[in-house]
Amino acid sequence: MRTIIFFDLPNVYSKDRRNYNQFRKFLINEGFLMLQESVYSKLTLNSNQTKYLMERVRKNAPQKGIIQMLSVTEKQYAQIEYVIGNSTSKIIDDEERLIIL
Repeated sequence: MRTIIFFDLPNVYSKDRRNYNQFRKFLINEGFLMLQESVYSKLTLNSNQTKYLMERVRKNAPQKGIIQMLSVTEKQYAQIEYVIGNSTSKIIDDEERLIIL
């Protein structure tokens, strides 16, 4: 499964910029990869892990702005169509990266 986070947070004032940076760093530390600016994605094992991850995002979300979460299967995620440009990431972002302990 994939969890995709879309967010639009204010960053006019210094406190808002700090909240934006803290949230972004939280996503990176949780293992999310940036797809586009303010769009992050993470591969999860199953729906239980996805629910737990979404709950952690809710707890770490700033008070202002808008944050949306979407969970899709890997098959649905693989159907992304690039209208302009293409994926240039050299980061392995599929099941090959997944390590099961």
